[in-house]
Amino acid sequence: MLAASLAVAAGLGERYRDARVEVARLETQSGLIAPERPAKPIPRERLDEEARAAEAVVRQLTLPWAALIATIEQAAATKEVAILQLQPDAENRLLRLTAETRQREAMFNFVRRLADAPLLADVHLVSHQVQREDPQHPVQFSIQATIRDSR
Repeated sequence: MLAASLAVAAGLGERYRDARVEVARLETQSGLIAPERPAKPIPRERLDEEARAAEAVVRQLTLPWAALIATIEQAAATKEVAILQLQPDAENRLLRLTAETRQREAMFNFVRRLADAPLLADVHLVSHQVQREDPQHPVQFSIQATIRDSR
């Protein structure tokens, strides 16, 4: 019984090997496997460019997104300020924010709350403008801040 099992196993092993050889031959014939060609050397400039692009992506991903959004939400918790645009600049670790409010005092309070946030530094009002074409005359303003390193 053992001898018969060993003979069957040997036969199956040989058939498996033959099938693999045949599959490799068919793949090579049909062009699915490209013949080995020497790889072209990549120019140094292209490698440097790709490395810079990868570093930029890493910087963008390492921004403390959750803390940044929580800080802005907390500063705008009074519902007097509407955030219109959020532009983080990971390269320079800057945050540009455009918002709108109905009252100038709410704008100044929002800037103060952002300035008190531990994640942000150098918070300042860049510009503000009353939207005269809107019947409620809201104040649209821009803020810039430095994002502190959270390490």
